[in-house]
Amino acid sequence: MRNTTSFLLAAALCFSACTSEAPAHESTDDHAQDLFWNSLRKLCGQAFAGTVMESVPPDTSFAEKAMVMHVRSCDSEQIRIPFFVGDDRSRTWVITKAADGLRLKHDHRHEDGTADAVTMYGGDTAEPGSATHQEFPADEHTASIVPTAATNVWTLEIFPDSSFAYDLRRGGSDRRFRVEFDLSQPIPTPPPPWGS
Repeated sequence: MRNTTSFLLAAALCFSACTSEAPAHESTDDHAQDLFWNSLRKLCGQAFAGTVMESVPPDTSFAEKAMVMHVRSCDSEQIRIPFFVGDDRSRTWVITKAADGLRLKHDHRHEDGTADAVTMYGGDTAEPGSATHQEFPADEHTASIVPTAATNVWTLEIFPDSSFAYDLRRGGSDRRFRVEFDLSQPIPTPPPPWGS
């Protein structure tokens, strides 16, 4: 009887432990990018002022210029965020849902709307990231048009109602750039980016 009771107890414990584990598809990691995406979409139509927090080596093209991000357009597959530096409206961050994650590209335009020679560089996420933090290692297209950027990793961070950050690190070098935007204080909507 004692052996039967021990066996039943062990079986019950095993069943409880086995059924308490969530299926892999319910892992929070699998939903991190959806949460990140939804946080971005909630900003659609709004603009925010930014500040350069780090620039190594120093980039004089950003010195003492107003920086603005405008979450200008959002749909189920793509979010476009123009990034203005002073009167320069050439840059737009393009975040897209890719087959295996998220994709970040940099759309660069001239004032007449034509594409810059160096445009649509960026990369796809290689990891699930988190609801607040996504990393985009440089892809092959980036390496082919800007060989020095082959080791770039771009990071986007969003803390709802607090801040949004765009960050660049270049592996094997000191190259670093980071700009942060205050999400608690929306500003008036800026003009459209070049080429829109």
